[in-house]
Amino acid sequence: MSYSAASEFVMLHLGLGSFHRAHQAVYLQALVDAGDARWSLVGTNIRPDMADLLTALQKQGGAYTLETVSPAGEYRYQRIESIRQVLPYESSLAGAVEVASQASTRIISFTVTEAGYYLDPSAQLDTQAPDILDDVRKLGRGEAGSTIFGAVAAMLRARMKSDAGPVTLLSCDNLRHNGDRFRAMLRSFLELLGDAPLLAWMEVHTRCPNSMVDRITPRPPPELRERVRQATGQDDAAPVSGESFIQWVIEDDFANGRPEWERVGVQMVASVSPYEEAKIRILNASHSCIAWAGTLAGMRFIHEGALTPAIRRLAYAYVTDDVIPCLDRPGAPSPVDLPSYRDVVLERFGNAAVRDTNQRVAMDGFSKIPGFIAPTVRERLAAGQSIASVSVLPALFLGFLQRWHTGQLPYEYQDQAMDPAVAHVICSAADPVAAFCADASLWNELAGDPRLTDAVRAATRRNAALIEGTAP
Repeated sequence: MSYSAASEFVMLHLGLGSFHRAHQAVYLQALVDAGDARWSLVGTNIRPDMADLLTALQKQGGAYTLETVSPAGEYRYQRIESIRQVLPYESSLAGAVEVASQASTRIISFTVTEAGYYLDPSAQLDTQAPDILDDVRKLGRGEAGSTIFGAVAAMLRARMKSDAGPVTLLSCDNLRHNGDRFRAMLRSFLELLGDAPLLAWMEVHTRCPNSMVDRITPRPPPELRERVRQATGQDDAAPVSGESFIQWVIEDDFANGRPEWERVGVQMVASVSPYEEAKIRILNASHSCIAWAGTLAGMRFIHEGALTPAIRRLAYAYVTDDVIPCLDRPGAPSPVDLPSYRDVVLERFGNAAVRDTNQRVAMDGFSKIPGFIAPTVRERLAAGQSIASVSVLPALFLGFLQRWHTGQLPYEYQDQAMDPAVAHVICSAADPVAAFCADASLWNELAGDPRLTDAVRAATRRNAALIEGTAP
């Protein structure tokens, strides 16, 4: 279906990276293809990265090609036209603020990395983070900020001034309870800002539903453009590639209407918690496990590690021994078939055609340890159970971090939440395992717990033997 008619409602998305274009934009395209063109996307970035991508998308009118590939190696190509307008990056965010202030904009969505939430060790907004304090100063001068909180605050301020009505703030990322936590952190930001009228308006006129998103979306490889041209005849400067699997689970709590996503496979639910726990602990943590182990074994791609029996066994044992008992307890069964989900996830990781890199998946370990892995450690210890299988993951990350410390990683490591000076101190300590397990930013109240330290120490020894046996 041609997307020629003007849409009635707008969803403004912040973060036009690969994942959004392979996920949320695809669901809206499916709705358009089903005959419902009432909603369209306007997108931009709130940071000055990906300038070339935004330019390419602007030249193509927001349209691009999505390539998907199944575990069996079946390729499909689809033209996505649901992004009707691409706004250029501006430090003032003037274009995005203007769109947000319009009554037709009913949803402001965003894709943020775990580190982009600026969490402190107690999982609250770090109100002393330099970027957060800088945004407070900017908002105090009537400008927009560069963090998600400073950007959204400026947009809500403009919306309140224009009396544009309620709006939903929709998180599309891997943070657990992302809607609830974003709302709490935005509240903290507005309190720090001292803007009582805006805080009061936000409390009444916004909703922040929790959501769970899932589709493995690697960085587009250089050869993707030519592959798309060969398959479709289009010279697309902004193609995106992903696996065939896709899932979106959203709590049905919207302030001012929403697309009828349930028509195209989105799961609209009362509570997203069991779905996000399964995804974060099984998929996200296992993904990192394989990326760290694969890197240590000299591999470049995720599928190489996932198809290596010894590495696959690490992820399988972690999920089977420690995660499933936490998520599927007597009297509180999970609505997700966890063993089946585990097996599907590991099959997806072994998809060689996706060619997802260890570099992409290994990033942001200082956010992933507390977010993805520590909850399982905490719950197993509280129940008096072994943490032998889950401890393999932090042990792998420590080994990975030590390679970074000595300059032996084969790629640049990116970790927005890591303080490099602190990480170097951990790695150069007389007892790196003890120093790592004592770090409160990673472990919170578990920091220094001898049960954790002993388990990670034992796992480090086991991992060393395994990596030596799998290295090419």
